[in-house]
Amino acid sequence: MEVEESNSSPLNHAADDDQSPQSSKKFSPRRYQSEVYEVARRKNTIAVLETGSGKTMIAVMLIRDYEGCQTINSSSGAKKLIIFLAPTVHLVHQQFKVIKESTNCSVGEYYGALGVDSWTMERWEKEINEHDVLVMTPQILLDALRKAFLSLEMVCLMIVDECHRANGNHPYTKIMKEFYHKSSKKPRIFGLTASPVIKKGVSSTMDCEGQLSELESTLDSQIYTIKDITEMEVCVPSAKETCRFYGQAWFPCSDLKEKMKASWSKVDASLSKLQESVESNVNDMEDTIKTLRKRMSNDYTKILYCLDDLGLICTYEAVKICLENAPKCNEVIELYREGSLQCRCFLEEVFGIIKESFLHGSENFLDFGFDYLKAVDVGYISPKLNELVQIFHSFGRSREVRCLIFVDKIITAKVIERFIKKVTSLSHFTVSYLTGSTTSVDALAPKIQKETLELFCSGAVNLLFATDVVEEGIHVLSCSCVVRFDLPKTVRSYVQSRGRARQDNSQFITMLERGNKKQRDQLYEIVKSECLLTDTAVKRDPEACILKECTLEETNVYTVDSTRALVTADSSVSLIHKYCETLPRDKYFTPNPTFHFSYLGGSYECKITLPPNAAFQTLVGPACKKSSLAKQLVCLEACKQLHQMGALNDHLLPVIDVPDVKRKEEASGAGTTKRKELHGTTGIRMLSGTWGEKLDGAIFQAYKFDFSCNIASELYSGFVFLIESKLADDVGNIKLDLYLLSKTVKASVSSCGEVHLDGEQMEKAKCFQEFFFNGLFGKLYGTKSARKQRELLLEKETRKLWTPSCLYLLLPVETLNDSKDESWRINWAGINSCVSVVEFLKRNSSLGSHQCNVDTGSSVPSRTVSSETECSSAGIVHFANCSVDVKNLEDTVVVAIHTGRIYSVYEVMSNTSAESPFDGKKDNVPSQYTSFSEYFNKKYGIVLLYPGQPLLRLKQSHNPHNLLVNFNGEGGNGKTLQSGIVIGKQRMYAHMPPELLVTIGVPRDVLKSCYLLPSLIHRLESLMLASQLREDINYHCSSFGISSSLILEALTTLRCNDDFSMERLELLGDSILKYTVSCHLFLKYPKKHEGQLTNYRMLTICNSNLHRLGMNRKLQGYIRDGAFDPCRWVAPGQISLRPVPCNCGVETLEVPLDSKFQTEDPKVVVGKSCDKGHRWMCSKTISDCVEALIGAYYVAGGLPAALHVMKWLDIDVELEPSLVADAITTASLHLYTPKANEIAVLESKLHYEFSTKGLLLEAMTHASDQESGGGYCYERLEFLGDSVLDLLITRHLYHSHTDIDPGELTDLRSASVNNESFAQVAVRHDLQQHLQHASMLLLSQITEYVKSLSEPDNGTTLQGTKGPKALGDMVESIAGAILIDTKLNLDEVWTIFEPLLSPIVTPDKLELPPLRELIELCDLFGYYKKEKCTNKGETVHAELTVQLKDVLLTGEGCDRTKKGAKGEAARRLLKKLEERGISFSKKRKLDADQVGDSSSLDNNHKVSDQVTVKDSSALMVYKRRKTTEMPLAAQPTAVTSSVIDRKTSSPNNAAPVIKAINMKKGGPRSALFALCMKQQWPKPGFKITETQSRTPFTFGESSTKYFNSFVAQVTLHIPNSGLIECTGDARPDKGSSEDSAAVVLFQELQRQGRVVIAG
Repeated sequence: MEVEESNSSPLNHAADDDQSPQSSKKFSPRRYQSEVYEVARRKNTIAVLETGSGKTMIAVMLIRDYEGCQTINSSSGAKKLIIFLAPTVHLVHQQFKVIKESTNCSVGEYYGALGVDSWTMERWEKEINEHDVLVMTPQILLDALRKAFLSLEMVCLMIVDECHRANGNHPYTKIMKEFYHKSSKKPRIFGLTASPVIKKGVSSTMDCEGQLSELESTLDSQIYTIKDITEMEVCVPSAKETCRFYGQAWFPCSDLKEKMKASWSKVDASLSKLQESVESNVNDMEDTIKTLRKRMSNDYTKILYCLDDLGLICTYEAVKICLENAPKCNEVIELYREGSLQCRCFLEEVFGIIKESFLHGSENFLDFGFDYLKAVDVGYISPKLNELVQIFHSFGRSREVRCLIFVDKIITAKVIERFIKKVTSLSHFTVSYLTGSTTSVDALAPKIQKETLELFCSGAVNLLFATDVVEEGIHVLSCSCVVRFDLPKTVRSYVQSRGRARQDNSQFITMLERGNKKQRDQLYEIVKSECLLTDTAVKRDPEACILKECTLEETNVYTVDSTRALVTADSSVSLIHKYCETLPRDKYFTPNPTFHFSYLGGSYECKITLPPNAAFQTLVGPACKKSSLAKQLVCLEACKQLHQMGALNDHLLPVIDVPDVKRKEEASGAGTTKRKELHGTTGIRMLSGTWGEKLDGAIFQAYKFDFSCNIASELYSGFVFLIESKLADDVGNIKLDLYLLSKTVKASVSSCGEVHLDGEQMEKAKCFQEFFFNGLFGKLYGTKSARKQRELLLEKETRKLWTPSCLYLLLPVETLNDSKDESWRINWAGINSCVSVVEFLKRNSSLGSHQCNVDTGSSVPSRTVSSETECSSAGIVHFANCSVDVKNLEDTVVVAIHTGRIYSVYEVMSNTSAESPFDGKKDNVPSQYTSFSEYFNKKYGIVLLYPGQPLLRLKQSHNPHNLLVNFNGEGGNGKTLQSGIVIGKQRMYAHMPPELLVTIGVPRDVLKSCYLLPSLIHRLESLMLASQLREDINYHCSSFGISSSLILEALTTLRCNDDFSMERLELLGDSILKYTVSCHLFLKYPKKHEGQLTNYRMLTICNSNLHRLGMNRKLQGYIRDGAFDPCRWVAPGQISLRPVPCNCGVETLEVPLDSKFQTEDPKVVVGKSCDKGHRWMCSKTISDCVEALIGAYYVAGGLPAALHVMKWLDIDVELEPSLVADAITTASLHLYTPKANEIAVLESKLHYEFSTKGLLLEAMTHASDQESGGGYCYERLEFLGDSVLDLLITRHLYHSHTDIDPGELTDLRSASVNNESFAQVAVRHDLQQHLQHASMLLLSQITEYVKSLSEPDNGTTLQGTKGPKALGDMVESIAGAILIDTKLNLDEVWTIFEPLLSPIVTPDKLELPPLRELIELCDLFGYYKKEKCTNKGETVHAELTVQLKDVLLTGEGCDRTKKGAKGEAARRLLKKLEERGISFSKKRKLDADQVGDSSSLDNNHKVSDQVTVKDSSALMVYKRRKTTEMPLAAQPTAVTSSVIDRKTSSPNNAAPVIKAINMKKGGPRSALFALCMKQQWPKPGFKITETQSRTPFTFGESSTKYFNSFVAQVTLHIPNSGLIECTGDARPDKGSSEDSAAVVLFQELQRQGRVVIAG
């Protein structure tokens, strides 16, 4: 059907100013179009009009007519649709485009390739709501009606294109008879056709009337045609019809056919014997050989046809086509390989026979000198083909020709297309072919069909050879000629193909064999029938014709009451096949129903057998007279039963259990590492208290801290920890190691009962805590200014520093050794001394309040000191608050009155005084002060009263460190020599006059212990939180106890940098969760197949669901996801020096669940919390914590404890003994007697005797073995056994390897729990021979695999034979069977399987997959790899390259999969690297000196890690800085730049062009690494030099002062060109210094012409 173009039709499109451009198209129809339109408006009509007369435009007019009223049904309010039916996909595309362009309606198109068959009701409702007109193939509508997704009640107009097809079993007919004629509210029908009959023709007027009446009855419409065709003859182009005659075909070489027949007979007999040799139980092989025989016969038939109809040259091409499509001979199955080889040999033999028949070879037949008449005489081309060539020659050399040639067979189209392409005289024409998408090997894919048709329509193709796929409706206005190479068989075919000639003065040529009466009579009958049809249709009086009632046959149908979906007997067969397609399958078994017919004295009875994994297995249908009907009725009954069992839903679609799409959409990345979420931190209930406001005292729970150093001379004071709540025993009584720079301190916490403090003691204790912790880790004085005195912070109200949510006291203790039982008491003397110091500081808070520019005379503090007492005694030192004998000064704790800093006295510098030169020339920085007196006077406004006293050298206080991690001298605290000796950094001392210091009456041991407290308290808080979670979970059992430390391990991520993390427990918990859920599903759903169980399990154990469950239980608040930062630790009463204000936009401590607190921005830093405890966290961390928590409870209390925590998380797991008994009872019904001996032998190999033999029989039965008729297979047991072995092996590895890295533990499990490992277990114990199956492919693969394992590895092949999956599945299913037989006794299963699985891989035997090993090796040594994969036929070729210093190494591999090819290539590349001494070994430490070009590899690796950490810490989500991009010319020059051994690069190698460098922190390094990766240069190495100074540095324009500066040197080796070393400028941190060096390196690379930087 077509739209007439404006240049050839008066049907113009006029714009209406009152409408939008899209909706302003108005039609100016022809008179006859208006006439048909008016009739169609009044009643159902079948418009019978010539092809090209504009029938589609009449339909468009009707659609426009319904536009206003089809949207809402006035009675029901429901939307009304217009449906346009087209019989082919090509026509759907064409009509969709026309309607969309010609109306204002929203139009949708629907056909099978869009996956419409799998659409749900929700999807159809969406389409209905979004579209007004649905253009579709009739089968789509029929299926939607049957499934009750659509109903004809919601349709107001249904247009039926090519409606003559409404005959027989066509979907048009079924739509009308099954739904339309039974509908109470029928839509308007408008049919379109050019030939209203589908049969060959009509024999008489009565026959013609009968066929027309039948069509009218079916479509409930009346035929209408135009009586006055004058206008149509003018407007509609008609082709000139001619006949071209050709001579009778004959072939001179009579023995050619005999030779080919002999060859075919020989091979067919051989294949027949091969088929007979197949064992009766191997169904797949028997069917395969049958298919090969049939295919060879089809090829033989094609070749004979071409020989008879087209000649020797086309036959030659036909054999070549058959050879191209011939089955491959490289299959694993020997019989198939042999059969395929014989088929190929037959074709090659025929190819040789034909080639020998040519007189002068086989090439260059068709050049300009080719004699066509002679070629016809010798049989090279047939007379028919020669005539076609002459037709083409008659077109001349015009490139505007568009000719459509219709042929009957696909092979004809293909070989003639190849033939014409070789005709030199026709080379100016572009030739192609178009066939349907059938199951034939010669068929074209729909996409290629569409593209070819578009090329023909556009004129890019001149000659198109086509089958009947484009006979109907295809619209090509410029088609100038249609040739019927093969005669049409029906009137419809004749009329439709003629209608493709659309151009004015076009030709319609029919080719006839001269003297062939049969062909002439056939064409005569077709032409006669057309005239009779036209005459009858014109003479019919529409008003007098009465529609006869449509005969509706009694059909067997099953209808679902709730939806009215239905399945008929004839549609039930396809529904059963569709159901089977959804069942689990593998390469050895395709689930299909089988049918067995029994003849019962005049009637047939059909028995259907469904695959063993179906909801049921066998069913016998009712007896029928026809076997086909018996098959349909048993399928109908099977559909009914499947629906009642829940295997078909209420729309009669197979139930496919897939994860909940809505929940997945809502989660939107929940449980993934990509998504980050903002969460709060759960408060610790045990730290809360109410005693802060009590004035009359309180009772505390006391916990004593004792410290013992591994160096006996190092002493630490004990402390007592006072809180209101009583801690759990495993929290309040712990021991842990604290790691200092060169020593270890063992800390112990012990409960000491209750302690009562009165009101006065509480105030003093709080005062001590405020003074001491602020003096050490905080500040005692506020910021001074010119107008305001320096303020002592403790003078202000300090109650706000004591919050009820975190309230405890840390007080020093004295140990009393006067009894056998060591006792203790609070060091009140020290505490009172601190209180006195605070009072002293309050009285003298004005000291140092003036700036250095204030007159010093006014800044002398009010201290009443007699001048005579200055140095009155040589052995006395005068402090601000007292005088002390010089002999007692060592280790005295003091506080500076001008800064509030706490120190300890190291020594008296007897030869110095305040008048001594100020020590400010250190680091070659000149001092601006001449003496210490001047320094304190000018800087602090202090006039010393005792300038002659010797100065004191003081040990400075420092920030606390994370002592929970043993850095082994790393992290900046010191350096480790190769001998293992730790060298610390030079200690910094302060020199100060004694009179500026106030002595504190506490020993230095107290000071030292204070540095241990932050780490100890942090660990205690973590344990309290873990204990708090334990209380929430609330699992009690007499024999159960889980420690807080184990729960803490489950809550701690790797990011915390502790010596434990959740990784190991997560691995174990993953296996436990998988096992319990699998076991629960297996027992609860005995009728669900393995695929459904797997989907159910995935719904439960997927990360998104675990994330949801964890969030529901608020686990996110318990998780420890950031490294302990002791500098941010504050005790109650302490002021934080490093506050992180909350900029999260959340007022509460808990973060609400809102999408605005979720992001996938990679710049957002996780693990860093604000002062409210809000921190960003990877979404997957919550899922991992859920698994780790399950693992922790399993370790502590076994499966019952793990089940409890799963139920607490709302995971539905019930392992009911009654369900186990039911499973055993079901398995006991399996008839095992025929296999009794087989079972006994297998039991002896397993060393286990089954109580229920049926379980083992099921475990050893593959789905392909349907001959036994047992209705079972191992798939369900394999589903269970997979989780059983996963848990048992993971549990074994967890307990056996407690000291290995969690990642290595994961690798061990991956190496042990996989199908290949289990397949090897099967072969090692000779279990494979007991597998019951009926697959020749599986048998061949097992045989080859067993052979490959028995042969020694000679090193010639790097890619081993992989085990058939069925072998590994069998081992897993046996494990599942034993579990059920032992009534879920995991320990007994392990007792049986441990010797079977041995030896289980250990760390020293672990081999990583080659590709992963290569990636890790390159990352370790700083190399970059490149990969390239190409498809070559059925195999993938992979090439991996690694650039060393001056050598490019390459590894190549081939495999059927990309993964396998890359794995083989990596294996070969690793071998080459190992030959050069570069290997990945876990047995020895890598020595960079042994590798030729890896002198800076350790630095590379270290720097890479530093870059990652630095970048992450720098990118705070709260501070978004604008990214600056600068060309390198604007950067500072390098401090030093040298090129070592530089060689000039080849001028042919163009320098890479990169964009301007991002100068944001980390940007230059990232750009450098990206360039090296692109160029495949080894990773650059950085060396950093740190400089410290007392005099602060400033960098650039910033006024910020730093006491450390860093200079980085970068080294880059360019392959075959030498080494480049560059040094950057000094920067305040390591990362910035590396960026500076990277910038200098870019400048040098640009100078050398090795890189071009844009901008």
